[in-house]
Amino acid sequence: MGSMLRFAVPMILGDLLQQCYNVADTLIVGKYLGRNALAAVGSAFTLMTFLTSILLGLCMGSGAVFSIRFGRQDDEGLTQSLRASFVLIAGLTFVLNVLAYVFLDGICVFLRVPKEVWPLMREYLAVIYSGIIATFLYNYFASFLRALGNSVIPLLFLAVSAALNIALDLWFVLGLKWGAAGAAFATVIAQYVAGIGIAVYALARDVRLRQALGQLRLHGGHIREIAGFSVLTCVQQSVMNLGILMVQGLVNSFGATVMAAFAAAVKIDAFAYMPVQDFGNAFSTFIAQNYGAGKEERIRAGLKGAVITSTVFSMAVSAAVWIWAGPLMGLFVDPGETQVIREGIRYLHIEGAFYCGIGCLFLLYGLYRALGKPGMSVVLTVISLGTRVALAYTLSAIPSVGVTGIWWSVPVGWFLADLAGLAYYWKKRKSIFLRM
Repeated sequence: MGSMLRFAVPMILGDLLQQCYNVADTLIVGKYLGRNALAAVGSAFTLMTFLTSILLGLCMGSGAVFSIRFGRQDDEGLTQSLRASFVLIAGLTFVLNVLAYVFLDGICVFLRVPKEVWPLMREYLAVIYSGIIATFLYNYFASFLRALGNSVIPLLFLAVSAALNIALDLWFVLGLKWGAAGAAFATVIAQYVAGIGIAVYALARDVRLRQALGQLRLHGGHIREIAGFSVLTCVQQSVMNLGILMVQGLVNSFGATVMAAFAAAVKIDAFAYMPVQDFGNAFSTFIAQNYGAGKEERIRAGLKGAVITSTVFSMAVSAAVWIWAGPLMGLFVDPGETQVIREGIRYLHIEGAFYCGIGCLFLLYGLYRALGKPGMSVVLTVISLGTRVALAYTLSAIPSVGVTGIWWSVPVGWFLADLAGLAYYWKKRKSIFLRM
C-alpha cells in the first residue's frame, strides 16, 4: 500500500494541477466577465473533456501495455510497443484536431447552446482546439514515465504549466482585455509548455524511447496489441464523456442560469473526485506491473488496500463538499448571482454525497484495464452513463422534478455500474489469476 500511495500522490497532485487550466479560466471569467462568459467557458470545458478523453484513453491503454512489458523486463517488446502506440495515437490526434475545426459550428446545435452564449463559446473554442496536439504530447510521455514508476516528473512539468496558465490568464483577461479568447490563449500556451517539455525530458533520459521513435518500422502484432488495449480504453473514456456531453446539452436547455451553476459545480466536482480517479490509475499501473511479473499475492494485497483507501477518502470528501458547498460555489460565482449559487449547491448536495460510488468505479476501471480486460471497463461505462443519460432525460421532463432529476441520475448510474463490476469480479476472480 505504501508503494502504491507514493506512486499515486504525484499523479493526484498532477491532475489537480491539470484541472487548474480550465478552473483558472472559469474563476477569472466568472468573476470578471459575467454569467454568459462563465456559461460559455463551462460548456466548452465539457466538450474539451470529451475530446481530450479520447487521447487520454489511448495513452492510458498504451500505458497498461508499457507497464506489463516493464514488469516482464521485456525491453525489446517495450520499444516496439512505444513505436506502435506513438504512430497510432499521433495519427488519431491529427484526425481529431481536423474534425474539431470542421464541426466547430455544428456544436452549437448539438449542445443546444443559447444564442446569447454561443458567440463567446465559439471564440473560446476556436483557440482552445489548437491545444489538442499539446494534450497528446503530455499524456503520451507522461503515460510512458508512469508505466516505469516515475510519477514525479509529470507532476513537475504540470506545476510549471499551471502556474504559467494562471499568470497568463490574469494578464490576457484583466490586463489586455482579450475576454474569453484570452483565457483560451493562456491555457493553450501553458499546455504546450508541459507537452513539449516532458517530451524533451523523456527522450533525453531513455534510450528505449529514442530507439522507438527513431524509426517507423512497425510490426503487425504490436499494433494489434496496442490497439486492443488503447482503442477499448479510448472507447471507455469516450463513452463516459460523451454521456456527460449529452447531459451538458440537456442542462443547456434550461438556460444560462442553470448552465452557469453546472459550470461552477462541475469544477468543484472534478477537484473532489479527481484524487480517487488518479488513485485508480496508479492502482492500475501497480496491478499491471505485478500481473506482468506474476505476483498474485501483491495484487490481492494491493486490491484490498486500494478499496479501503478509496472508500475512506471518498466519504471524507463527500462530507466536506456537503458542508462547504455554499462557500465553494462562491469561489466561482459573484455573490449577487443567488439563483446560480442556489442551483449549484443543490447539485453538490445530491451528487457530492455519493463520491464513494465513483471511487469504486475508478478502481474497477483500473483493475480490468490492468488485467487485460479493457472491454469490461467499456461495459461498466455503458451501464453507468446509459443509466445517467436515460434517467436525466426522463426525470427532467417531469415538471415537478425538472433539473433536479439530472443531478440524481449521476449517483444512480455509478452504483449500478459498481454492482455489475463487483459481480463480474466475484464470478471470474479464480480464472483471472489462473492465467498469470
